[in-house]
Amino acid sequence: MTHAFHPTSLREYDIRGIVGQTLFPADARRIGQAFGTLVRQEGGKTVCVGRDGRLSGPDLCGALVEGLVEVGITVRRIGVGPTPMLYFASVVRGADGAIMVTGSHNPPDHNGFKMVLGNRPFFGADIQKLATIRPEPAPGGAVIEDSVTEEYLTRLLADGIGARPLTVVWDAGNGAAGEVATALAARLPGRHTVLFGTIDGTFPNHHPDPTEPHNLADLIAEVKRQSADIGIAFDGDGDRIGVVDGLGRILWGDQILILLAEEVLKRHPGAPIIADVKASSVFFEEITRMGGQAVMGRTGHSLVKRLMADIGAPLAGEMSGHIFFKDRWYGFDDALYAAVRLLGVLADGPASLAERRDRLPVRVNTPELRFDCPDERKFHVVAEVKARLEAAKAKVNAVDGVRVDTADGWWLLRASNTQAVLVARCEAADEAGLERLKAVLTAQLAESGVALC
Repeated sequence: MTHAFHPTSLREYDIRGIVGQTLFPADARRIGQAFGTLVRQEGGKTVCVGRDGRLSGPDLCGALVEGLVEVGITVRRIGVGPTPMLYFASVVRGADGAIMVTGSHNPPDHNGFKMVLGNRPFFGADIQKLATIRPEPAPGGAVIEDSVTEEYLTRLLADGIGARPLTVVWDAGNGAAGEVATALAARLPGRHTVLFGTIDGTFPNHHPDPTEPHNLADLIAEVKRQSADIGIAFDGDGDRIGVVDGLGRILWGDQILILLAEEVLKRHPGAPIIADVKASSVFFEEITRMGGQAVMGRTGHSLVKRLMADIGAPLAGEMSGHIFFKDRWYGFDDALYAAVRLLGVLADGPASLAERRDRLPVRVNTPELRFDCPDERKFHVVAEVKARLEAAKAKVNAVDGVRVDTADGWWLLRASNTQAVLVARCEAADEAGLERLKAVLTAQLAESGVALC
């Protein structure tokens, strides 16, 4: 008999829901049974399980583990910590799969599950399959308590930490990375201050999403107060990074990626470096200038990981703050490791982060714009816009939605894979050009009947 998951819970890249409304322990147990059955069908036996600090985590994690054990899986419970620590555990323990119970950056009453199978992304059709697969009960299931925190910390520090001591402010936002980040900061040279390092699933200080500028207000204030070199923030489960320079200015994902790429390309001349379709044209220009191959990929962490493997890229990133290192790392998104590598870049050079930021070419752009659009309509809207643009002989990149190059700059329209919205962004050399791009985007949306407010 199939299990009736709430229709909104099985997403493109993970499983998410509101606890007690669209997500229940019974769902967690069924996920364990179904995922464990898939693992055994592939000849596997062991699954690593971790969770973040949300208040619903113990119940959901317990039910998940019960389901895995019922189908004969040996579960290695790594405890509370960031999602990348679970990925690390899966690699170093040679596990056949891994499941993280996490709500990521969603509100406190949300939770969910991120999965890997055979250390490869588990998403899309794989997640949908969990709703239909028939669990196969089997004997021999077991639970092993297996903390990898110390091993993870040691590995984070293994690639060098730079020559110059830095003053660093960390903001864990009471998320799952807090304890590891606090321990990491204590082992790094320089002067370190950790804000909100206690894991607290109610997020009493601010929401743990570093892509929202207001969530970085405390970090910015403390960086300025201390005249620190850098401020680093994490999202709720530690796989996305936020960065501010010594002047309190936010660096976005593509800017962080440019700074990291300079070091990587010295060891891998000519290598492909990936950014998602929302990245600034500055990224593509700078990677090319440094001798790399700038590759535009689709948005979505699972899609980025797959593209990295396909083309052998040593580094990739998204505007959302997911940073993926294959150079000296394992290819998964890990904000703590990205932080260590960024600190190493700063510590090994004379220029401050603010000076490095100021060297980048200047563009003016919109933030990510989001327009409500029904799920059954959103992809059709993008297709309609694409058809009109191609008929007009516009310069269109369709790798993920439509990204249109014009004399003024570029604009993007794509359908979200996880929400009933269209996502847009515009970038130009100056404000006048930006207004012209926004007008073109507005006209295209209006022609397809999309309300702008």
